[in-house]
Amino acid sequence: MPTVVQLPAGKALTVRAAADAFLDSLRNPNTVRSYGTGVGKTAERIGEALELLWGSAAVNTWNARRAAVLSWLGWCAEYGYDGPAVPTWTKRLSVPDSETPARSKMAVDRLIARREVHLREKTLWRMLYETCARSEEILGVNIEDLDLGARRCPVKAKGARSKARRRGQAREDYVLETVYWDAGTARLLPRLLKGRTRGPVFVTHRRPGPGKVLAPRDVCPDTGLARLSYGQARALLDEHTAVRGPGTGWDLHEYRHSGLTELGVQGASLLMLMAKSRHKKPENVHRYFKPSHEAISELTSLLAPGDARR
Repeated sequence: MPTVVQLPAGKALTVRAAADAFLDSLRNPNTVRSYGTGVGKTAERIGEALELLWGSAAVNTWNARRAAVLSWLGWCAEYGYDGPAVPTWTKRLSVPDSETPARSKMAVDRLIARREVHLREKTLWRMLYETCARSEEILGVNIEDLDLGARRCPVKAKGARSKARRRGQAREDYVLETVYWDAGTARLLPRLLKGRTRGPVFVTHRRPGPGKVLAPRDVCPDTGLARLSYGQARALLDEHTAVRGPGTGWDLHEYRHSGLTELGVQGASLLMLMAKSRHKKPENVHRYFKPSHEAISELTSLLAPGDARR
């Protein structure tokens, strides 16, 4: 929810001023960085500017910049300021099939089983694979969130926004989604926690330096260890999987992609894949829906003449 900002009286607000006011109203610094590029560069040129600036960019980049500009213009309209319109031809593009590698279940199992891999990494990788959750979601989980008996926990999902009581007053709680794991994670988690009952599930092996400021939720109150960051987790995975030098190893997202792909190969329905991945649109899940040849043959038999199936 954007912060309420003081704007000039009346509707005589320039496009540049509207852009600056909109960016100033955003509370999340990540959103400011993401929107700043799209809004800033198109503050004076709408529509054609999108095509000129990002028409040849990757689909995700085009969609992100377009969404930023539309969000800004929607904000202008909400506050009663007349803003330029984005032409209808600047449509959102469909995301092409992902180029993220799908690692086989055997490859995942073999990596996690290696003796030199630390218990923390084993648990993280297994949990990412079994939950098919995003890396940031699992790294953000605290021990208090875990339901070890039911093998599930709530996560702050991608793009989650704080619940709003009324305009301008945001709550601190967020809309949460539930992820589920199975036996592999269930065996590793108790060993990793070692009796800890509070704080981040995945923590660093050293305490943060005296100059580093962290939120209370991101520090274990019993050990003083900080939450493991995405960058640290990614570097650890690269260290164990790179074969052509640093930066050539697996990516954390591959666990989510590989888990969903394996479920698709095993015959999970499109609806179940959407429920597991928590995608809202079928087109974002179709790449994982890969029924076997046997399943397609069995389906085709339903079209045979009635007497041919007896």
